[in-house]
Amino acid sequence: MSNLVSVAEQFKPSVKVIDIKEFGNGNINKTFLVTLNAKEKQFVLQRINTRVFHQPELVMLNMRISTEHMRRRLRHFPLSSGHRWEVLHVLLTQDGQDHWVDSEGSFWRAISLIDNAQSFDTVRDIGHAREAGYALGIFHTLLSDLPSGKLADTLKGFHVTPYYLQHYHKVLIKYSAGKSPEVNYCLQFVNERSAWANVLETARAQGRLRLRTIHGDPKVNNIMMDTASGQAISFIDLDTIKPGLVHYDIGDCLRSGCNPLGEETKQWETVRFDTDLCRAILQGYLSMANEFLTGNDFDYLYDSIRLLAFELGLRFFTDYLEGNVYFKVRYPEHNLDRALVQFRLTGSIESQETAIRNIIKDLR
Repeated sequence: MSNLVSVAEQFKPSVKVIDIKEFGNGNINKTFLVTLNAKEKQFVLQRINTRVFHQPELVMLNMRISTEHMRRRLRHFPLSSGHRWEVLHVLLTQDGQDHWVDSEGSFWRAISLIDNAQSFDTVRDIGHAREAGYALGIFHTLLSDLPSGKLADTLKGFHVTPYYLQHYHKVLIKYSAGKSPEVNYCLQFVNERSAWANVLETARAQGRLRLRTIHGDPKVNNIMMDTASGQAISFIDLDTIKPGLVHYDIGDCLRSGCNPLGEETKQWETVRFDTDLCRAILQGYLSMANEFLTGNDFDYLYDSIRLLAFELGLRFFTDYLEGNVYFKVRYPEHNLDRALVQFRLTGSIESQETAIRNIIKDLR
């Protein structure tokens, strides 16, 4: 713990550190909760995974630009009655830097803790679903006038499904382990959808969809809920803020929010996409975001829901074939199990296409 204390003291040099413990369940970075003997009792300390984020300085630049923009807009933003909304603060070192690199080359940053709030891995009920959609709607609206060109593209190809397919085929050529029934299922699932997977990128290339500032990873457990009111009050995990299609965010939010069993269930054969939760999330989202969405944006909402579930399954499956080099795992088949969940969810979405399109049409 002594090494961690010295890291924490780079951001709070004049305050005594009482405790540091691991915090959250993220798949990429190493996160700690730091407790202080001070008025601001706690903050979040993170070691950024530079194998994923090759230019962490640009990650921090994007975070600072976007959070400062959101705070400025929030001063004049008409929140719904009784709602509060908080934007994370980046804590600076003594010399005014937004990060610190230790003697071993590890890249550290510190951010504020959202007080009296918690997150959940799955949506609890219809009200929670509506709040999740509302949260994404606020987030997109606050950033809707921030030109995406002001931000760095910190993850080339992130959420560009054809890119993941190209990588998948390269990995597949080298894969030599045995093929279980589960692996064969995944192989066939991907093969049957490969030709369709460029749907959003084709629309962007044709000018039907345009780049905006996005969160990049707006799954349910990155939404903080007020412990007293149950209302959504903040988005966390801002490493992936970058230029992209809002459809990546919408699809990812619905993918994670409408799967009652969650991403980590081992009961993959019973996974389903819940259309009641879908309607609630979209109601919450569109109550805030309707003003800046175009007709073309609405036309591709169903495709985004289907695609993002498929894409995450593809990424999990590829990582499994590659030897679990990207996502943290607890056992060798963990990424295979995760892929099965997402592919089953994709199939459930496909089987309910008419119902989902009707929900979108009703709320448009």
